[in-house]
Amino acid sequence: MALDLPALRAHFPALDSGLAFFDGPGGTQTPRPVAEAIAATMTGPLSNRGSVSVSERNAARAVEEFRAAYADLLHVPADGVVHGRSATQLTYDFSRHLAKQWRPGDEIVVSRLDHDSNVRPWIQAAERAGVTVRHIEIDPLTTELDLDSYERALSPRTRLVAVTAASNVLGTKPPVRRIADRAHEVGALVYVDGVHYAAHHLVDVPALGADLFVCSPYKFLGPHCGVLAAAPRLLAGIRPDKLLPSPDTVPERFEFGTLPYETLAGATAAVDFLAAMDPDTAAPASRRERLARSLDSLHAHERALSARLADGLRALGDAVTVHTRAADRTPTVLMTLEGRDARDAQAHLAAHGVVAPAGSFYAHEAFAALKLPDPALRVGLAPYTTATEVDRLLDGLAGFL
Repeated sequence: MALDLPALRAHFPALDSGLAFFDGPGGTQTPRPVAEAIAATMTGPLSNRGSVSVSERNAARAVEEFRAAYADLLHVPADGVVHGRSATQLTYDFSRHLAKQWRPGDEIVVSRLDHDSNVRPWIQAAERAGVTVRHIEIDPLTTELDLDSYERALSPRTRLVAVTAASNVLGTKPPVRRIADRAHEVGALVYVDGVHYAAHHLVDVPALGADLFVCSPYKFLGPHCGVLAAAPRLLAGIRPDKLLPSPDTVPERFEFGTLPYETLAGATAAVDFLAAMDPDTAAPASRRERLARSLDSLHAHERALSARLADGLRALGDAVTVHTRAADRTPTVLMTLEGRDARDAQAHLAAHGVVAPAGSFYAHEAFAALKLPDPALRVGLAPYTTATEVDRLLDGLAGFL
């Protein structure tokens, strides 16, 4: 079924501003049910987790429901779901945890396509451990990963491969399962940055071949936090530094300090909102099945808008250079404007009620490898984007040019 876009948009107070938001790759707007879940949890009653008082039980329930929701979203067991302040924080944490097992002579592989949060933590951990870093390069013609360079980077000494499931600036979706299978053949772990991917696809961590997978709920209508998913057995073999009295169970051993129960409740509400986007309620279904239906409808919506956007950008001619060229990609477009500063374009669009940011968006390696002008203009579609808003964006660009 098609998304009921007017009904969906009615849940987003920010849309009452009249602004057209194309900054979803940096974080989406928040629907009212997510904010209400946060407020309801905060006003409680609420205490630290426990089982005696109702306030303690409320906190415990927020944690349990969060783990269950992200187990459904990511297709992992609930005790394989770890909360973090952000995907960057989780990656830094796990780079330190895993590097304890690395030895001089070992190697790791990172990708030029990735957000720096899936590059720098690993490089810095490797430097401390005396480990060699190798890179997967980008094909400048297709903006896809050069898998020949990946083959050259792999060796029996490879301990970890870190790769994105979708580029946050180019939208490129590498063949993660193929990359993971080759890594596993040499005995390496695979750490997948799914922050941009999870905003547009129903994630299946085992099917991707990821050993560890991170995402950020605020990229798909939730609050600001990070989530890491892995098999509980794998997590049980990773020993973090931790406070002596804090739990040593999985996944609690990786969550430092008191959890933000209100944030967990908001993140859970975001998953439930996604599951309810498709209005087809004819047959009872699990939350995972409802998520699959909703995201199928979202894909159809995004494909139609992406085609409209692509046609409109082509109509602007040589004044616009689109750097997003991969055959398999998310509805995210990076562009530069001939002889014009992207920051001026951002300001012009903002003055006309269109939010589209300029920058390099922490994609340091990709911008350097492809020699992309910094800043560039990034446009991303979200579930609440309309065809009329795409036209407003295109009209705004035409006016600027």
